[in-house]
Amino acid sequence: MTIDDLPLDAETLDRSDAVLHLTPAPSLTQVASSAMDDLTAEIRGLPAVECLEGTAENGAPESNWGNRFFYVGPERVRPFATIVIRDMPGFDEDSDLDRPDVFRLNIDLGRDEFRRQFGYPSAKFNDHRPEVDFTQLDTMMPHPMYGRQAWASIINPSPRRQDIDQLISQAHERALQREDRRQQRNDEMQRPG
Repeated sequence: MTIDDLPLDAETLDRSDAVLHLTPAPSLTQVASSAMDDLTAEIRGLPAVECLEGTAENGAPESNWGNRFFYVGPERVRPFATIVIRDMPGFDEDSDLDRPDVFRLNIDLGRDEFRRQFGYPSAKFNDHRPEVDFTQLDTMMPHPMYGRQAWASIINPSPRRQDIDQLISQAHERALQREDRRQQRNDEMQRPG
């Protein structure tokens, strides 16, 4: 079947072996897009931050197009924050990100901060998972897929939330420390010995 066979009617469906339904990328209104851009600019403004946005041109899979990953260091080993705009079918659908005008900020809290935020260790996330409504807007919650790794998420965070700014700064600081340790290991390995 080709685009010329549209619209789908009973006769076309009867002649088809299969129908592939492709969900278009969610669209963001100017307001949601502006909020996401403001948040991106704030994170990129931190020292040594690199932002990688998934695009067809840089080889990202289509499921990551438009998603933004924030790193410290050129190796881009582990992001400290991400902004995602769509569900990943079969993997990460609990936040229902394919709704109009939603995006999700994800932050690597670390184990200690995760416990402070949610009252239990990240290792116990699966025990508490049924209690979480992952679709709530502007609510800090464990990340639906990476809660066990001490990540949190918030859908459409309100601008200028002090707690979010502080958590992003803490995650950034831990990322800087990881990068410093990585650089020190590399330097030690390159010294003649």
